[in-house]
Amino acid sequence: MSARPQWFPVVATALVLGTAPLAAQLGSYNPRSGPRETVAIRGAMVHPVSGPVLPRGTVVISDGKIVAVGADATVPAGARVIDGTGLHVWPGMMDAGTTMGLAEIPQGATATMDASEVGNINPNAQALNGINPHSAHVGVTRVVGITHVVSSPRSGVISGQATLIHLAGDTPPQMAVVPNVAMMMTLPRSGFGGGRFGARPAGSTQDADRAREAQLDSLKAFFADAKAYEKAHAAYAKDAALPRPRHDLQLAALLPMLNGSMPVIFAADRVTDIRAAMTFAEEAGLRPIIMGGRDAWMMVDELKAKDIPVVLTGVMSLPGREDDPYDANFTAPAKLAAAGVRFAITSGDEGAESRNLPYVAGMASAFGLSPADALRSVTLAPAEMFGVADRLGSLEPGKIANLVVTTGDLLEATTLTKHLFIDGREVPLGSKHEQLYEMFISRP
Repeated sequence: MSARPQWFPVVATALVLGTAPLAAQLGSYNPRSGPRETVAIRGAMVHPVSGPVLPRGTVVISDGKIVAVGADATVPAGARVIDGTGLHVWPGMMDAGTTMGLAEIPQGATATMDASEVGNINPNAQALNGINPHSAHVGVTRVVGITHVVSSPRSGVISGQATLIHLAGDTPPQMAVVPNVAMMMTLPRSGFGGGRFGARPAGSTQDADRAREAQLDSLKAFFADAKAYEKAHAAYAKDAALPRPRHDLQLAALLPMLNGSMPVIFAADRVTDIRAAMTFAEEAGLRPIIMGGRDAWMMVDELKAKDIPVVLTGVMSLPGREDDPYDANFTAPAKLAAAGVRFAITSGDEGAESRNLPYVAGMASAFGLSPADALRSVTLAPAEMFGVADRLGSLEPGKIANLVVTTGDLLEATTLTKHLFIDGREVPLGSKHEQLYEMFISRP
């Protein structure tokens, strides 16, 4: 009897038929991007973000990069020309608060969830290794103009390393912009309470605080071990006669965040937890980014003084306290902008609803945030936070050609996407939603 597995004929057939049928066999809902071309979008209203709007401008891309932006930019010979009359050109948006590609069906299908790891301390866990390029969430997210996202692990105290990816590509390495862009952490919370309408679990606040302090002491000791580990390896590199230090994946993974080359995302919403994250980061010498930031508008002076950026995840959430005004979260971005605090807006959803990012930013604009700041909060601002503003976030020569061409304001729900480019490749505007629409539109 043959030991060949039953699925062998399916795989063999896919390999014979080629790459496109293979993608179909894998169940990918995301049409493959086209080739890199030289393309000129001419006569459109151009929104560079980093500079003034061009009422009638031209954007030229070639070899995956933006090569020219201007009112009278030269169109290279042989370029494919897109007539932009009546259209708008924008940089692709960035959602910095997702689990894109790590989480598919949260309820009832645990095998599709790969956003968490066993244990509380996992600095060596890398989100990129778990990305599913064929996730149905990718297609429905990018068609609204979101071209790249930060996807983060979400468990324990040190969850692991987040990744910055393009929303196009057949494999995780093809999607990666920065494979390991930040470390994700959630410090033990201080005391009880803070839930909606004053919800307070049973138990002693003092006991909870003591347990929290013990956890923080263990975390500080772990960081001290990492620094000693770094010194031991540095000494051995200079003098091979010394005992060779052991290799430790967890301690080695902490070094980029301890030497400041990798920012640390702290999940924190309440004032006490945001302040605790700021204090911990300062003592440990870390570069913090606050993720969540529900109460950040209450402590803008502290955030501004220490130049700590905030990724707001709850703009569309209900008020966190019983006595909060109904628009407490809607107006938070405007308050941070007025105080000069660096911030970005996310959709507030880690997966399927990331596609709502432009409308969340639009809501913030309706509640006091200027349209320019609203656009910046989903383009250049998050790129600056994660150290990729030299490559992404605005329409400037030399940057990666992630851009979207629309019929109107990028943050308006009625706007349609006409062309989408990721890494200089035009992306078909199909998705699972479109497939289901076509499947059932004629259903009796």
